[in-house]
Amino acid sequence: MSRVAAVDCGTNSIRLLIADRLDGRLREVHREMRIVRLGQGVDATGEFAPDALTRTRAALTDYASLMRDYEVSAVRMVATSAARDVANRDEFFAMTSDVLGAVAPGAVAEVISGTEEAALSFHGAVDELDPAEAPFVVVDLGGGSTEVVLGSRDVQASFSADIGCVRLTERCLHSDPPTAVEIAAARDVVREALGEALRAVPVEGAKTWVGVAGTMTTLSALAQRMTTYDPNAIHLSRVGFGELLAVCDELIAMTRAQRAALGPMHEGRVDVIGGGAIIVEELADALGTRAGIDELVVSEHDILDGIALSIP
Repeated sequence: MSRVAAVDCGTNSIRLLIADRLDGRLREVHREMRIVRLGQGVDATGEFAPDALTRTRAALTDYASLMRDYEVSAVRMVATSAARDVANRDEFFAMTSDVLGAVAPGAVAEVISGTEEAALSFHGAVDELDPAEAPFVVVDLGGGSTEVVLGSRDVQASFSADIGCVRLTERCLHSDPPTAVEIAAARDVVREALGEALRAVPVEGAKTWVGVAGTMTTLSALAQRMTTYDPNAIHLSRVGFGELLAVCDELIAMTRAQRAALGPMHEGRVDVIGGGAIIVEELADALGTRAGIDELVVSEHDILDGIALSIP
């Protein structure tokens, strides 16, 4: 048995999983998420904002302290959409090397491709599912990108669409609540991005849609009328499209204050989950039409679990 730490640094959040690994399986020791909005303004400026780097460093420093406390033996940190093409990403790498090096000498964040991100998300998400429900289409809806992955036990096809809840909100949804014109423009952007993804990933043969990451888990919590976020009840929950679309419609129409008042809503998702809901609605329409799927399976296990399983 080995104790490993996985860190996923995305556009909106940075997350930590500490787990014991034995015979290719994980036993969770600690899981945590912080909203740091690393991708703040990246779509417009092409650079990480100084404040975003400061927030990310503070969270990673706390994570490094937890790694020491739990005596992890190996660490892997990956950075995804926001870090792929920014002009000042060397500042980000230097910061991660400085913080992680105190725990694991030589450790530094890796910027992974959309293809690898998709594969890690897929393996983390389907590990506990019944193979009889395959083929699976796994969707990892992040802040800056959305990965669409098709497979059974292995990945058959994948695509990283350059759209996520933060990127869509910053690009299209400026009013509070968003106007009909803004929502229509956002749907056009999503349909174009998803159209490209679904030309690359033949979802017509899929039997089960699995959604991972914060937008998906929050939608499940709201569909279940939770007053507080309960990850155990969310993990592997099933949300029919009728309830799913009703929750999405409500979120899209709400003001930020109304979303903030929802019990299971994380404060860091308040301003961007409307954009995420638009992406989910367009995905539901496409998967219902193309594959006859009528429900979403929501998994709390995702790319973090895939990262932990990938550590040598």
